[in-house]
Amino acid sequence: MTAPAQASSAPKARVSWQLLYALLGLIWGSSFLFTKLGLEVFDPVGLVFWRLVSGSAALGIIVLSLRRRLPRDLKSWALVGSGGLFMNTLPFLLYSFAQEHATSVLASIINGATPIATLLALLTIFRSEKVRPEVITGLLIGLGGILVVFAVWNGFGTNDPVAVLAMIGAITCYGIGGPYIRRFVSPLGLQNEVAAFVQITVSALGVLPFYLISPAPVAALNAVSVISVVTLGAVGTGVAYIFYYRVIAVAGSAIANSVTYLTPVVAIVWGVLLLGEPVYWYEPVGGLIVVLGALVSQGRIKLRARRKETAA
Repeated sequence: MTAPAQASSAPKARVSWQLLYALLGLIWGSSFLFTKLGLEVFDPVGLVFWRLVSGSAALGIIVLSLRRRLPRDLKSWALVGSGGLFMNTLPFLLYSFAQEHATSVLASIINGATPIATLLALLTIFRSEKVRPEVITGLLIGLGGILVVFAVWNGFGTNDPVAVLAMIGAITCYGIGGPYIRRFVSPLGLQNEVAAFVQITVSALGVLPFYLISPAPVAALNAVSVISVVTLGAVGTGVAYIFYYRVIAVAGSAIANSVTYLTPVVAIVWGVLLLGEPVYWYEPVGGLIVVLGALVSQGRIKLRARRKETAA
């Protein structure tokens, strides 16, 4: 299977996929904060539309500056655009709706279960990608960490069940989208910037009809909300997807989607520092377990153990 990231899209000084993985955790962990701020002005459809437009614009600038060629065949646009349906259009709408009725911390915690949805998709819908034992072990450890962060013994509390179901629907889309890209988009051999641009642009066009009939902004525009939506789009939906394609191509969709184990940790930090939310003992403890699960799924801990055995 040809990895698009191995084309000329990679810079001369190659950046490790582990670093891109960490940056994705930071960027996407911050997206819940930006979404919450954006919803102060926009309704869910409006927020998603402008998020996608900002992402498409940022990627368009990158594609033009690097002089990349866009695919000319309809099949490539259809395959990449279909990936955008699962990775952008549906989950963005579901999360935006959910965050009107639930906290950003809860949204990030449920999002942290995306690797479990990916694993289920790999074992049921997609059967061509091999799931290694350490990946399964890491995913299960990470899920345990998410449950600790969430303090599952307290239940869902006062959160709207419909919002919770919407977020579960969103991670189900992500779980399908990652393996779909690995199986149908990566073999196209598109540069990461081109694949991400096509994906986000088609997603924006798909939301456009709904945006045209959606209500006007729910409040007067303000700088914080507008900057949040633009940042959410240009960085979180634009640049981040270049990183995401790279990680999928090198490490596989199961590991790429395990980045969502890091997002709750980032979301909790922003909640404490910027929103003044309290932090409880089980949140940092669960966060450490989440990181452990991510390291195990990447095979990093097993590699260190082998080194120690060799040294002995």
